[in-house]
Amino acid sequence: MEHNPETAPVWQAKALTKRYGRHTALQNAEFSIGPGRLVGLLGPNGAGKTTLLKLSAGLLTPSEGEVRICGLTPGIGSKRLVSYLPDRMVLPGRAAPGQLVALYADFFADFDADKARAMLADLKLDPRAPLGAMSKGMQEKVQLCLAMSRAAKLYLLDEPLGGVDPAARDYILDTILRNYSEEAAVIISTHLITDIEKALDEVLILKDGAVHTHEGVDALREAHGKSVDEYFREVFQC
Repeated sequence: MEHNPETAPVWQAKALTKRYGRHTALQNAEFSIGPGRLVGLLGPNGAGKTTLLKLSAGLLTPSEGEVRICGLTPGIGSKRLVSYLPDRMVLPGRAAPGQLVALYADFFADFDADKARAMLADLKLDPRAPLGAMSKGMQEKVQLCLAMSRAAKLYLLDEPLGGVDPAARDYILDTILRNYSEEAAVIISTHLITDIEKALDEVLILKDGAVHTHEGVDALREAHGKSVDEYFREVFQC
């Protein structure tokens, strides 16, 4: 049966499994995320978060099951709907932010170059400085500016606050909140739960490659009498 992108969930998985040899990184993951939702993708290192995002971005192929973006299997059709921010630097070190803005404007029909330049200016990032001369945190800010300047349906952000100084986190979180529409969903993979909890609508918690919890933030707090951070610490206490 054909999927209708207009009515399908923005992000959906059914029995999604990914193996690397004998190691199962993701096992029978099932969830459905609608538009207008900011979702925290949470879990300890090795829980399968990055694997899930890469599968959704079309960078990996499932071993079993499926993931859908607005009803589409990841591929050429879905890539125009997804803005993916990887957890590490993937842009050439010799390139400057100004050059990358021009490149993205040529490559992505939904890219807003003026918005990107304004964000770079707000973060005091020199558009002429090569990325290789910047700190890790500054490089991550450049990548985030580029990712959030697209009018995508699904934003997959892998540790967008990881290398950023605390003073810039509120600005970056506010930037994320202001730069996606009600028709889109934003997925933020992070360990900095306290920093983003106030902005989240839902949490998707992975444990040992499986979905442990998928719940609205308000419902989780009411059911467990804990903040998301407190609940997470209880689930994964050593």
